[in-house]
Amino acid sequence: MTTHLQGSLFDQTDRARPGPLDAVRRTRLGSGAWIDVLPGWLSGADALFERLAAEVPWRAERREMYDRVVDVPRLLAFYGAADPLPDPVLDDARDALTAHYRAELGEPFRTAGLCHYRDGRDSVAWHGDRTGRGAREDTMVAILSLGTPRDLLLRPVGGGDTVRRPLGHGDLIVMGGSCQRTWEHCVPKSARVTGGRISVQFRPRGVR
Repeated sequence: MTTHLQGSLFDQTDRARPGPLDAVRRTRLGSGAWIDVLPGWLSGADALFERLAAEVPWRAERREMYDRVVDVPRLLAFYGAADPLPDPVLDDARDALTAHYRAELGEPFRTAGLCHYRDGRDSVAWHGDRTGRGAREDTMVAILSLGTPRDLLLRPVGGGDTVRRPLGHGDLIVMGGSCQRTWEHCVPKSARVTGGRISVQFRPRGVR
């Protein structure tokens, strides 16, 4: 697969590794929802993007929408709790997130879902991760962003003011509390973006 990435001037090391999480900043959204954000958490993120873009067995999906079947506008991969992750750096990231959040979450992060947004035409519509326990319980979804920054938008279920966070080049966002039930998030299409982004979503057991 051919992919294009404009690298960050602040991410010029080939050795990818997560940093400390002490500087993560929490924003309370309301209704029991919150997000933690840490820009540039993973050093060497651009090199990891290139490896994952080339080596992950990405799959394209088609889904029924209204009265027709359409292409899902991004490539996907999923790694269950028993599956080896496609790069040891992702193991390091998952272990670091579990160590930091386990007391609050009450359990480890176990799975990893990957989305490859190949350019600004790829997107994901408004949604919450409500398949499984996220529909009825507070939980966490930690997203590591690699590659060209894309806007992640959040809004309350039913509408309201939108929160916008540009994420890429090793940035971390953790959506916690009631966020999956009481808020929605999306990555909209963008005519300004030409590079690719990979989103790695770490989740606990039974959350999709």
